[in-house]
Amino acid sequence: MTKQVDAYRFVSGITKRALQTWAGMEPKREIPWTPLSKPLSACKAAVISSGGIALKDDLPFDQEGERQNPWWGDPSFRIIPRSSTSKDIRVYHQHIDPSFAETDLNCLLPIQRLIDLETAGVIGEAAESHYSFMGYILEPAELLEKTVPAIIGHLEQEGVDVVLLVPA
Repeated sequence: MTKQVDAYRFVSGITKRALQTWAGMEPKREIPWTPLSKPLSACKAAVISSGGIALKDDLPFDQEGERQNPWWGDPSFRIIPRSSTSKDIRVYHQHIDPSFAETDLNCLLPIQRLIDLETAGVIGEAAESHYSFMGYILEPAELLEKTVPAIIGHLEQEGVDVVLLVPA
């Protein structure tokens, strides 16, 4: 089965072409590399997903704001506990099919796979908290200035050594 994602379904044809051109003009950057200071088997790991995942009883991501202004995306984040399953969450990302993660959370936030790695001794432990924010944010200033530092603060408080980034 092929999964197709229409990341531009809420924008006009000319906006779609402009966004595709804009994305293609982004310069290639070197990825910064920081070697681990200890073995992975001694590290605490967390997962961060751009899938727009929130607990059912948590504040939903703002989808209406994006419908009104396709250039805007909700820059906030949600904390997802280690014990969460597909039954506990909703996916608010408008550019992906939410049914996959709402059937198997590990598609967008592989917490159980991380716990499996913990059980196998590949990592030291899976963190208690994992994080999700909305992907497809075309104006990332608030995401970069507020959301990312807030997530980093939570990771540091919990003593997380490594993070698995899962793009939506």
